[in-house]
Amino acid sequence: MKLIRHLANLGYGSRKEMMALIRNGRITDAAGNELDEDSDIAHADIRFDGRRLDPDAAAVIMLNKPLGVTCSTKDPGRIVYDILPMRWRFRKPPISPIGRLDRDTSGLLLFTADGAFLHRVISPRSNVPKVYEVTLARPLKGDEAALFASGTMMLESETKPLLPAELTVTGEKSARLVLHEGRYHQVRRMFAAAGNHVEALHRSTVGGLTLGDLPEGEWRELTRAEIDRVILA
Repeated sequence: MKLIRHLANLGYGSRKEMMALIRNGRITDAAGNELDEDSDIAHADIRFDGRRLDPDAAAVIMLNKPLGVTCSTKDPGRIVYDILPMRWRFRKPPISPIGRLDRDTSGLLLFTADGAFLHRVISPRSNVPKVYEVTLARPLKGDEAALFASGTMMLESETKPLLPAELTVTGEKSARLVLHEGRYHQVRRMFAAAGNHVEALHRSTVGGLTLGDLPEGEWRELTRAEIDRVILA
């Protein structure tokens, strides 16, 4: 792929703008040598004003999503793309969330432009577990774990039972829930069907990946080993 097109696809600007930047010597290799539009050079070796480029299309990004932020491009309130670099909204292919967390759910959210990887993570066939820390309005009754693990639980307006989910009680009004699928507001609807209400919800793990020490509202690119942990858990 030509250098101009590669930079434009990453959202740095139009092809015309990229041509001007190249001619002005602002695009170089790692040693500081100026590049031209036909340069054949690896993504990792390109520098824009001396800085590394944004992650390429094969990258996976991890965000510690705060409360009050929506996984949308059109919501009138604050959206996850407000946290990411502004130019990422213009990337081709677009960088998209892998699954979604609603406005009132915090925690681990992944992004990628790799469609095959995205679908592999969200497909129930891949059996990628997602772990949620739940705080409830009322004490647990004691029968929730058996209900969620039964594989026969039906949610209102749906015709297919939920896959078995694992519940671990962590307090009188708190629990850890492991899901192997991702239906609309699934955790909240499961506890509502069990006669309770979710007051706080946080996703701590996807596959074998955790947030680690990533601060709330911050993002970073995953390493190859971390990407493998997502799908090989």
